[in-house]
Amino acid sequence: MRLWRKKPEVRQYDRELYKPVVKCSICTGEQVAGFKDMQSGRFEEVMLIKNNKDLDVFMQLYDVKDIVREY
Repeated sequence: MRLWRKKPEVRQYDRELYKPVVKCSICTGEQVAGFKDMQSGRFEEVMLIKNNKDLDVFMQLYDVKDIVREY
């Protein structure tokens, strides 16, 4: 039993300028999670998504409730 547990890390991003997005490739099925700049449309990759567990980790890490998929 641990007395002092490590708190889950929550990273911050500017919610007014960026929105969380999962980019999906139609050909290969590769998925990449990241943030899209709402003004310029530029996408910044954060992590590769191999399965639903990876997506859950991304959503917990950045405290994301809803995510958009783009193809």
